[in-house]
Amino acid sequence: MPYTNNGNIQITYEVHGEGEPLVLQHGLTSNMSRWINHGYVEALKDQFTVITVDARGHGRSDKPYQSEAYDRKLMASDIIAVLDAEDIQKSHYMGYSMGGSIGFGIAESFSERVHSLIIGGMHPYPMNNLEMTPGVKALDGMMELLRDGMESYVESMNPQPDHERRRQLLANDHKSIIAATLALKNRPDLSHVLPTMTMPCLVYAGDADVLHAGAEECAKHIPSATWISLPGLDHGEVIDRSDLVLPHLTEFLSSVSV
Repeated sequence: MPYTNNGNIQITYEVHGEGEPLVLQHGLTSNMSRWINHGYVEALKDQFTVITVDARGHGRSDKPYQSEAYDRKLMASDIIAVLDAEDIQKSHYMGYSMGGSIGFGIAESFSERVHSLIIGGMHPYPMNNLEMTPGVKALDGMMELLRDGMESYVESMNPQPDHERRRQLLANDHKSIIAATLALKNRPDLSHVLPTMTMPCLVYAGDADVLHAGAEECAKHIPSATWISLPGLDHGEVIDRSDLVLPHLTEFLSSVSV
């Protein structure tokens, strides 16, 4: 499995298919296999060079325990390190949840490296903004459970995850997940970047997601953004429903391909 080093952090990734490059970045507690397991890679690899990345703290990438190691600029630079390792100057980028936060970081610091941005289940506003994120207290509860280990967190989930998702969750290092969660919770306001996002952008969220209001609001401030609301889906369900996401994704990508 290929990897690259960004400073002292090793980032693991995989490359599938051929065509215009498209990076897929998962969310908190996930890893790159989620894109494969739910059919995204299979659906996209005939038209794109799909690059799936294990974010720092996840999967087979290095797992620092300091929250400052998960600063959005550092995590955005991990994506650039992967592009550099593959000698790719510009790519499409898709990130869900934490991966969406990384997308705003890319727009902030590396906008010249992306053809388009696809951001799911995330907004750029402070996570303690109750108007934009009414469920922010869930992050505090998550970190409290994680202090007793991944199993304590997983056992608290309702409904319980399926076998594959449970396996993914339990494979995490709870200390690195706590650090990444704390960094996301304390992330500064990134809304200043919205007017500068002149690359084609697709923003989407489930309408039962606590991040929906913020995602919808931010799309109004991105020049020519496409906004998609997915009825009846919460934050955890959207990534699994590739049957609903992929039609919007492929339509968007076909309209912005270079």
